[in-house]
Amino acid sequence: MAEAGAEAGARVCVGVVGAPHGVRGEVRVASHTQDPLDLGAYGPLETEDGRRLEVKAVRPGKNVVIATFEGITDRNAAEALRNRRLYVARDRLPEPAEDEFYHADLIGLRAETADGLLLGTVLAVQDFGGGDLLELRLAGSRRTAYLPFTRAVVPVVDVKGGRLVVDPPAGLLDDGPPGNGGRQQDGTK
Repeated sequence: MAEAGAEAGARVCVGVVGAPHGVRGEVRVASHTQDPLDLGAYGPLETEDGRRLEVKAVRPGKNVVIATFEGITDRNAAEALRNRRLYVARDRLPEPAEDEFYHADLIGLRAETADGLLLGTVLAVQDFGGGDLLELRLAGSRRTAYLPFTRAVVPVVDVKGGRLVVDPPAGLLDDGPPGNGGRQQDGTK
């Protein structure tokens, strides 16, 4: 049984459908592929509920790609796809280059110190505009914390071993996130 997000059958989110574009079934998609136009390069996509979508065409748009899916031929059908995440099976994607990782491969990894002390588990990888952050569920707690996903803070990523080694900046994982008066994410003290 794999401990990390890279288990067999795992899916990777490659995009999120936005608003319809025009009246003929096109949609805006925030593509998460390295080349945004590769949205359909890995075969059919799936939504959270298992619906399969074949990409007929993809073209550049302003900050998004404009996609056409097989069977989506009008604005109403396109609107029904709004806010749907689009997934592809992890095994259909190319292996990432050294020092690159799919977010899905990081989720679920144990976060440990260099001497093996368990700090928590990776819940998500976020980017609020200042670079990637690892969201950790702290061990033995309902509290979460964010760590910068940099080589200085996360010097070792061992996806196959189901862990990463972290060296958090002093004070980052103390009583509460900075600037919130020691409150936990769930609003308790």
